[in-house]
Amino acid sequence: MPIGSKKYSIDSTDYNVGQDNVQKWGFDVHNPVFGVSAGLVLLFLVAVLVSDAETAKSALDGLKWKIIGTFDWLFIWSGNLFVIFCLALILSPLGKIRLGGDAAVADHSFLSWLAMLFAAGMGIGLMFWSVAEPVAYFTGWYETPLGVEANTPEAMKLALGATMFHWGLHPWAIYGVVALSLAFFTYNKGLPLSMRSIFYPLLGDRTWGAAGHVVDVLAVLATLFGLATSLGLGAQQAASGIQHVFGIESDITLQIAIIAFVTLLAIGSVVRGIEGGVKVLSNINMLVAIVLVVLVALIGAAVTFGTIPTTFMAYIENIIPLSNPIGRDDTAWFQGWTVFYWAWWISWSPFVGMFIARVSKGRTVREFLTAVLLVPTFVTIIWMSVFGGLALDQVINQVGELGAKGLTDVPLAMFQMFDALPYGSILSVIAIVLVLVFFITSSDSGSLVIDSITSGGKLDAPVPQRIFWATLEGTIAAALLWIGGTEAIQALQAGAISTALPFTVILLLMCVSLTMGLRTERKNRP
Repeated sequence: MPIGSKKYSIDSTDYNVGQDNVQKWGFDVHNPVFGVSAGLVLLFLVAVLVSDAETAKSALDGLKWKIIGTFDWLFIWSGNLFVIFCLALILSPLGKIRLGGDAAVADHSFLSWLAMLFAAGMGIGLMFWSVAEPVAYFTGWYETPLGVEANTPEAMKLALGATMFHWGLHPWAIYGVVALSLAFFTYNKGLPLSMRSIFYPLLGDRTWGAAGHVVDVLAVLATLFGLATSLGLGAQQAASGIQHVFGIESDITLQIAIIAFVTLLAIGSVVRGIEGGVKVLSNINMLVAIVLVVLVALIGAAVTFGTIPTTFMAYIENIIPLSNPIGRDDTAWFQGWTVFYWAWWISWSPFVGMFIARVSKGRTVREFLTAVLLVPTFVTIIWMSVFGGLALDQVINQVGELGAKGLTDVPLAMFQMFDALPYGSILSVIAIVLVLVFFITSSDSGSLVIDSITSGGKLDAPVPQRIFWATLEGTIAAALLWIGGTEAIQALQAGAISTALPFTVILLLMCVSLTMGLRTERKNRP
């Protein structure tokens, strides 16, 4: 039935935000999304407690690689479609539509807005992979992109270009589709800030029934498991850095202590809300990140300033070959890196997309998508050029431990690179601080997202509810590390990535639904 009919008209729905909620014990929760989500999380924890972490990892890894191997074409073509879709909206008349209506005013300054979306979207990943990934591609640590010969000048350029491909336009287009859809249907149509709202043009009032429940529960699980995975892996990187700099043993006790510290600060932040918590931390993130990248760029100026144009050109030259899944000779690299990344970004899209939507009222569609796609890509080019360029230079010239041994420890790679630079210890301390602040920002922004979904799309969930989800994230990460260490965290990561398959289909339908909604908005404009 078309969107213009009475049943499917966005502007005529009589659904009220929170009408299915239950208020009890200081919580304000959607029935049944909160109960089903919390129950499935607890069931997962019990299953991990009574099973062997290695067995769980093996089973979930098998499922993950089966999905990646079978549906690699779907992930890649979908990613390409999302980029084209976002660029088309930027150039089309629909780009003039303002989120919240023509009179809406932005809630946050442009710089604070950028800081929040970047910190939630990729900050911690850039810290983890900006050194390790280019070195891996250059040396053939796990195959090479497009089958280039390892340790050659061509491999160096392609290593930078392939790294940018994974962190540039494609992931931000995935986030942009989800974020714009949520922002539009929430601020322009008055629907709940929840994943289900996006599909009202397609499902009508069935959106508020079982189909919507499934979409929201999947979003909660993907967000929660993704955040717990990030906390666990991040704690290992921070612990490795602390051991490297201060000599404190990077054991399970230190890792859990880091998670507890991050969780406590995240709880304090979510209690204060976006203005007093997330926004402040995101601005701190941005300042510390700028200090770190400027210091590293100046110390290695002879390399870094020449690497930036190399990275940019390598990205432009290779974006189409890397985007094409047909006739590839580098299947192992292609599936192990690119398809893995695409599945990871898609599984994270409900979290990052909803958070970006939460802070983006008042922007036009064109301004929104231009900023979400181009600004992070530009910043990432600089970041990857500085860190990846210096790391590759050390490997090529056999400088320091990274140059002598190559990539031996992913969490330590950045700190090993710093060791070969002047003031390396100071840079390592700044990096540890930045990693921890990125963790806190990811945790509190993720908690706010889960709060919104499990409270029926309300923008301001009760404080006890915020504390519950922030605590549960840290508890899952700590429990998995304690029970099964890295294998348990990797099992959870494999489970989170497996949710990318249904979410890919959901995002494709999202493009259709958003287009239908934007067209009605433009028709209704005076």
